[in-house]
Amino acid sequence: MPVLIEAKKLKHSFDYELFNDVNITLNSGKSIAIVGKSGSGKSTLLHILSTFATQDNGNVEIMGMDTKTLSSDEIEAFRRYDIGIIFQFHHLFKGMKALDNINIATSLSNQNIDYTIFDKLEISPNINQKTSELSGGQQQRISIARVLAKNPKIIFADEPTGNLDKETARLVMKVLLDYVKENDAGLILVTHDEEIAKLCDEVYLLEDRKLTKHI
Repeated sequence: MPVLIEAKKLKHSFDYELFNDVNITLNSGKSIAIVGKSGSGKSTLLHILSTFATQDNGNVEIMGMDTKTLSSDEIEAFRRYDIGIIFQFHHLFKGMKALDNINIATSLSNQNIDYTIFDKLEISPNINQKTSELSGGQQQRISIARVLAKNPKIIFADEPTGNLDKETARLVMKVLLDYVKENDAGLILVTHDEEIAKLCDEVYLLEDRKLTKHI
């Protein structure tokens, strides 16, 4: 089973030590959830794993390549073609139609849109609306469709269901987990919702500066 992410002995501090000796492995076809209290460092860890932040110590390998040795162009290529980031807040272009937002992502990653994703996320009636006309839940699903349309190998999701009702959150998780299995991809999810976390293959707890397997 190919390893998508291998992180060893990660340490990171701000004015205080946020976490240390963090080790985590993501295999293809698998999903991982990271839970923990607010301020425990979950989002920071996710940003380090996804190349958007740099650890103080330790190593992160993405698809066999040590991120510390990569040039800025190589990191940008990972972000454009291999990595998808889902945030709690959607970061869509407000003056554009939903479909145009998605087209930007697929153009940059040289992909063609799989229109079935709109039906799976139940947003087909909304794709030709301006994002400013959509509800928060619809905008979040558009942002998720934008990420999946890139056909990423690894998805990083920071509280992607935090602003969704329970039914829509379950729908979103099903789509994400199905994508991972069908495309032999990987998912690392940060959430405060234990029920959502338990839908993933593995759950880790970040607490007292340590990351441990959560049962």
